[in-house]
Amino acid sequence: MSQAPNHLQTETRKWFRQIVSEYELESHHVRLLEMAGSAWDEYQAARKSVAQHGQTFVDRYNQPRERPEVGIARQARIAFARLVRELALDVEPPAPTRPPRTGGQSH
Repeated sequence: MSQAPNHLQTETRKWFRQIVSEYELESHHVRLLEMAGSAWDEYQAARKSVAQHGQTFVDRYNQPRERPEVGIARQARIAFARLVRELALDVEPPAPTRPPRTGGQSH
């Protein structure tokens, strides 16, 4: 069993340990899992900052601008979702896109 990386937040380390104990992962999967945990922590930190400071700020020209944390949260959320999908932890392989042919005709 791999140790949860120390740089991950406490709840994320628990999640990491849970996944490692429930699934048989190759070493490259453990690295993907670590990256997913880091992305989740980045998302949570950015989300907390947005909750505290709001989604926008007024620049020196008195124009509203999106806070950088909004983009950080968006990118971290996407990265987390992609990494979890790449690990295929909770999904069955996709079904064939069409049923097999029946009868004697071939195309």
